[in-house]
Amino acid sequence: MSAQPVNPNLPPDHVTVFIDGVELAAPKGSMIIHAADKAGIPIPRFCYHDKLSIAANCRMCLVDTEVGGRSAPKPSPACATPVMDGLKVFTRNEKALKAQRNVMEFLLINHPLDCPICDQGGECELQDLSLGYGRSVSRFVERKRVIADEDMGPLVATEMTRCIQCTRCVRFTAEIAGTYELGGMQRGENLQIGTYDGKPLTTELSGNVIDVCPVGALTNKVFRFRARPWELIAKESLGFHDALGSNLFLHLRRGDVMRAVPRDNEAVNECWLSDRDRYSHQGLYAGDRAVQPLLRVASNGDDGDWREATWDEALAKAAQILRDNAADNLGVLVHPATSNEEGALLARLAEGLGTGNLDHRIAQRDLSDGAVAEPFAMPAAEIELADAIVIVGCNLRHEVPLLHQRVRKAFLRGAKVHVVGPVDFEFAFDIASKTIVAPSQVAAALASARLADAVKGADRIAVIVGAVAENGVHAAAIRAAAADFARNANAALCRIPQGANAVGLARHGVLPSALDAGAMLARPRSAYLLYGIEPGLDFADQAGALKALGGAQVVAFSHFACQSTRRVADVILPIATLFENDATLTNLDGRDQRAVAAGKLPGAARQGWTVLRALAAALDLPEFAFTDLAGLRSGLQAAQPAALRGGKAPASPGEGFELAVSQAIYRVDGLTRRAQALQAHPLNVGPRISLHPDDARAAQLENGAMAKVANAAGTATLQVNVSDAVAPGCAWVESGHGATAALGSGNVTVVAA
Repeated sequence: MSAQPVNPNLPPDHVTVFIDGVELAAPKGSMIIHAADKAGIPIPRFCYHDKLSIAANCRMCLVDTEVGGRSAPKPSPACATPVMDGLKVFTRNEKALKAQRNVMEFLLINHPLDCPICDQGGECELQDLSLGYGRSVSRFVERKRVIADEDMGPLVATEMTRCIQCTRCVRFTAEIAGTYELGGMQRGENLQIGTYDGKPLTTELSGNVIDVCPVGALTNKVFRFRARPWELIAKESLGFHDALGSNLFLHLRRGDVMRAVPRDNEAVNECWLSDRDRYSHQGLYAGDRAVQPLLRVASNGDDGDWREATWDEALAKAAQILRDNAADNLGVLVHPATSNEEGALLARLAEGLGTGNLDHRIAQRDLSDGAVAEPFAMPAAEIELADAIVIVGCNLRHEVPLLHQRVRKAFLRGAKVHVVGPVDFEFAFDIASKTIVAPSQVAAALASARLADAVKGADRIAVIVGAVAENGVHAAAIRAAAADFARNANAALCRIPQGANAVGLARHGVLPSALDAGAMLARPRSAYLLYGIEPGLDFADQAGALKALGGAQVVAFSHFACQSTRRVADVILPIATLFENDATLTNLDGRDQRAVAAGKLPGAARQGWTVLRALAAALDLPEFAFTDLAGLRSGLQAAQPAALRGGKAPASPGEGFELAVSQAIYRVDGLTRRAQALQAHPLNVGPRISLHPDDARAAQLENGAMAKVANAAGTATLQVNVSDAVAPGCAWVESGHGATAALGSGNVTVVAA
């Protein structure tokens, strides 16, 4: 006869447990530590992390347990002991406390106790728990062990003598990042945590090992020795280098951004942060940061002669240029990471000046279908629950690192992942089927019966379309084929927005009623307003853009007074980045998220919305009658964008190899390009062209050789990378580099340099 449940009113999948005398209901199969955490009952721990598998190797969470009036002969680890009906748990009785204190004594045996110089000091889990569970003296008198540090790259600093072998970092790289780069070597007291090959960490999520480390063994190399935690002020902000919009805190010291750390949001980034969002703040302090309004005084060489001006002078000059070149003579080009507030004001400014030449889709080559960014049909957080996922033209690991991590979670649950595209990109999960074809064949591959059969029978299907597809010369055909496939397979279409706030800008009217971005550069206007754009690297067709801008008058709202901006602009107005701005962004789920101004503005730079309001006043435009940010936001009206007229299809690609262009992971915008630590990361491989072995052999090119690459847009000299990951007849380059920017779009010819 089975025992009767303690509480028969509980659901059948729950049991009753008593922790420190408190009666709790806990799901069957869960651990004691889960029930205690849910009830707010503290249990000390080091190795346990709710996003990682259970290791139970630190033993700090030892508790006393009792079932049926019989006490367990020895303490049990709360993280690895399942609940059972009627279980009594004591976390603070003499037996439990003695066990926890003894474990703490063992953990401190080899710890160097160098808290005064440790970056983790003040926010260290070992410090916090040793205060309550440590002894004032050590009984261990032998020599402490010392571990030689290894260089894990430019982002993570190591002091492995402090390591307590909790293995959180090992489990993170294995389970979350999927790169399996860290592990335990040797045994017993000689156990060491490190890389197997002595090479730097290559995962795009490496900074998260800093967050999971409970001691000072792994710390932030960029932040190292720069400040103490109690000196820092936290400000809520957002990652703006991809469309996910990861939530984060910026930590400030005297107004300077010292570091970025994740801010928990289960619907967006969980508790993780990509390295791109964590370390890009370094770029705020680049030498070419725009800190003062600048006016061109003469054309002398590529970037002319400039002088510093007052805001009144600069705004008067900008207003004169815009007034003299209003209506169809003016083009307004906006970076797709611009905030909703700034975007709405730019749309009002364009309307006030009588121009419909307004667009943020500056990196897209084929807008013949009038495509705009749309929210995902399946929220990012639900993609991990999908049964089948089709990735189309997307280097997902580099394009949206934490969306890639969601797909990995789906794979670990049993989902089948299929890939269609011109390059067999590297993923941290197995691929069920691959269709690697040249860009012109991607649309046909999506329509194939083979792919339809591969996803047949799956209940939840997601189709993720990425930048290689969205920004190529065949984008319209691929978008149509992806939409047809999703409709026929009853799948959710998830087109990754090309820009951190592309969805928000579309909703706030930063779209053309006349010429789109490509058209207003192909048919040059007499003047342009550039907002947040680095002209030499951010456009789809760099050569055409620089030619059009070079022959016009240009007002540049800019974060950086870089060479390419100086080359084309007549006025440079210094504005805040998102890290210094009060702003709202709309992420790929259509979720509006706010950031507050954190870092102090450099020099005379101002928040963009204040500059736009002042410019509108100089132009006597009526739609700017607000005095503060609250007044601006009260007048914002987001709406679903109306259908756009299709633009002109791209010109014939020409002869040679079809060009596939993906974004270089750490060169997606001006801030990441200036973050020195990111530029030193091994994933930043530099400008090169990748060819299939058969194509390289036919062109008489070897791996590592230099080649002259040319098309109608321009010419570049690039190193050759021979890889069978590239489709035959295709050449793959990464954008964001000056060398590859010269190629624009269209087929390329490749010959030995």
